[in-house]
Amino acid sequence: MDRNTEKKEFEEKVLLIRRVSKKTTGGSHITFSALVAIGDHKGRVGLGLGRSQEVPQAIAKAILKAKKSIITVPIYKTSIPHSLCIKYKAATIILKPAPQGAGLKVGSVVRVILSIAGITNASAKIIRSRNKINNAYATIKGLKSLKSKE
Repeated sequence: MDRNTEKKEFEEKVLLIRRVSKKTTGGSHITFSALVAIGDHKGRVGLGLGRSQEVPQAIAKAILKAKKSIITVPIYKTSIPHSLCIKYKAATIILKPAPQGAGLKVGSVVRVILSIAGITNASAKIIRSRNKINNAYATIKGLKSLKSKE
């Protein structure tokens, strides 16, 4: 089958592409790292970080890693079941459920991850960290720790 005609199970979003240069004796060695989130808008979401010498290869590696790390998120009335505070390395994120129609009042990578997970109403605050990679992993850690309403 063609890549264009086949039905995709997950939506893929590139959250970050970084150009990393390392000084060596022969000059500088340049690589790219890509942070990709995948989700099906029905409660399944994954996150992957891939590194390669070219951007498309880095994205492909990140997608493969994201598919291996898929988690299922409990969704209660298009929001999260309860509020929580997550700490991952330097990042601290507060996630709170929101009423119907409130939308995603979230910034940065957290908004993308919650939207492709299928959460349409939530409120969050990113504290301390400006690092998108840490914020993304903190969000995934928080979604993993959510308990369903039952």
